[in-house]
Amino acid sequence: SIFSLLSRVALMLRLFSRPVLSLIVASSRPTSFSPALRPGIIAAFAQSPQPATFTSCQATAAIMTAATPESTTDLPRWDLSRFGFSSPFSDEIDSHLEETAKLAEAFKATYEGKLEELSLLSAIQEYEEISKRKTLVSSYLHLSYDVSLDDDNLKKRKGALSQRQSEIYGDNLEWFSLDVADLDDAILASHYEKEPSLTAFKSFIDELRRQKPHNLSKDVERALTVRSPYVGTRPLVSFFDKELSLMRFKLDEDGEEVNMEVLLSRMQSSNDAAFRAKCLQVLNEGLAGSVSRTAALSLSSVAGGWLIENKERKYTNLRSRRNLDNNCPDEVVDSLLVGVRSAGIPLCKRFYTLKKSILQKTQGLDKFCWSDRNAPIDIGGVSNDKISWDSAVAMVKKGYSQFSPKFAEMFMSMVDEKRIDVPATNGKKGGAYCAGVIPGIGPFQLLNFDGTKQDVATLAHESGHGVHDILAYQQGYLQYHPPLTLAETASIFGEMIVFRDLLAQSSSREEELTLLMSKIDDVVNSVVRQCSFDRFEELVHTAREKGELSADELDEYWMSALREYYGKEGDAGGDSPFDSYENTSHLWSYVPHFHHVPFYVYSYAFADLVVGTLYNNFLTNKDGFEGRLLALLSAGGTKDFADALGPFGLDPTSSTFWTEALTAHLGELVNEAEKIAKELGYVE
Repeated sequence: SIFSLLSRVALMLRLFSRPVLSLIVASSRPTSFSPALRPGIIAAFAQSPQPATFTSCQATAAIMTAATPESTTDLPRWDLSRFGFSSPFSDEIDSHLEETAKLAEAFKATYEGKLEELSLLSAIQEYEEISKRKTLVSSYLHLSYDVSLDDDNLKKRKGALSQRQSEIYGDNLEWFSLDVADLDDAILASHYEKEPSLTAFKSFIDELRRQKPHNLSKDVERALTVRSPYVGTRPLVSFFDKELSLMRFKLDEDGEEVNMEVLLSRMQSSNDAAFRAKCLQVLNEGLAGSVSRTAALSLSSVAGGWLIENKERKYTNLRSRRNLDNNCPDEVVDSLLVGVRSAGIPLCKRFYTLKKSILQKTQGLDKFCWSDRNAPIDIGGVSNDKISWDSAVAMVKKGYSQFSPKFAEMFMSMVDEKRIDVPATNGKKGGAYCAGVIPGIGPFQLLNFDGTKQDVATLAHESGHGVHDILAYQQGYLQYHPPLTLAETASIFGEMIVFRDLLAQSSSREEELTLLMSKIDDVVNSVVRQCSFDRFEELVHTAREKGELSADELDEYWMSALREYYGKEGDAGGDSPFDSYENTSHLWSYVPHFHHVPFYVYSYAFADLVVGTLYNNFLTNKDGFEGRLLALLSAGGTKDFADALGPFGLDPTSSTFWTEALTAHLGELVNEAEKIAKELGYVE
């Protein structure tokens, strides 16, 4: 079989949140990948993040053979030649950028102050072409740098070109989104009437106009854009990213040094509780001191910038800015968070109580510690053999084919066209992401493949984002990026189909339980854990109004959010299934979302619960479902979440949607697992 559990939301987020994208997001596309829009408009954030969690892949032995770990030199690297540049230092890039600058200057001279009388359709089409040219350069440099973070010359080159791009945008393009937002309704209506083809860009126009109440003056917006590469949060966050990538860890005195990706991978796959505890200790201690202080400086700066922008742009609350970017009302997000607190936390505690009991009986666990949270369940014939890259590709292809041959075809095109950078090498950005870039050039995936079952899940997840991009490219560069609330749909739904198929084919109750426990691990990490991250951000951003935050304060907020969502540890007389939270205090410091995309993480919970209800819809109404799902994905950013989900009979704006989704999705999975565990004697 394929990946016994294709999880979601990259291994980073399952394992306390690994670094994913430079500006993520899972699922979020970094603004650098989408310079067509102002920094405040996040429609072009990358999926990932992409951000993807994993689980043990229990039933893979049937179609794969055990493999010795492949050398990183044997694994495929992506081929960036389709960008048309011979290297990041090529003069071709400078020539391309200067030609872009001339086009941008001519665009401004032609259209600024004249949008009322000139063709708005022509203006948007020219703007799109110029934006694509800019994104071609910025994406190429980001992808090149993300596999060479230790190359200071490349970092300097990337920074210099980023500064030039900001000047081009600030001087000649910034005005456009502001002027479109300011168009009188009657004038815009007349444009639609005179040029019916303009409706093809309605989603883009609507997005710009939603930002109008929060726009500043042209001079201020330009100043912010032009200064951003030099001051503000970007240089700090970039520095911190590099410091994390350079970290190395030793598990014993004579052992080899490993990077964070390998350390987390080894902890994730181990059946030895003592080894898992050692990995977590080494990680937490490694993040202490100068690393957490640097992280605190970066996060305090980000929170401060978010605070002042919210005030200046008159957003209602801490999350309103992100919610607007997601085209999701504040009330819907508030309802999601309340639902997870009321229904998700009790289910989370039930699950970990069950897992604790199973691990006590199968691994002789003395105490259930945080390092055991993602421990594999070793019943039902689970194999921990390394998986070769070719086997991983075959597993994902087979899984995609079971739902949609079109999915499988697009996946193999990414493999065959060398769009995936596979190995976990030193100097490479951690985690995993899929960058859509621009239609005709992207998508590209960055992985850190180490031959684990979780790595197969990551491949499946990120490839789902690539499929989503390919389908949505028909909407054009300005509108192919889906809202973040829908960005995880393709990957998570495909994983759910595979999971249920594997469950139906299980040869024993032990195998069923193993699959169920892995799946619930994923759901809890995507829903409850991500909402605990959101709570941490809420505490941090609220406190930032009173002054700069220290690493010690951030440690306290992290532990506070942890206990709110998982309970007070058992050793301290609390109600948590976890006996200890030892060696967890600094783990906030390497979650990239906090620095790159504040208040993004709830999108994972949103997506997982929506896909859970989509799957239930699939079970009851299979006729035409594949077509409806492909239509949803092909719409890209032209539909908001409510319109996109309407054909499936789903209404996430309902006040009861989230609690009902939790009960039907996570609740039923926990019920199934508890029933089988009782039959097998793991619980009373």
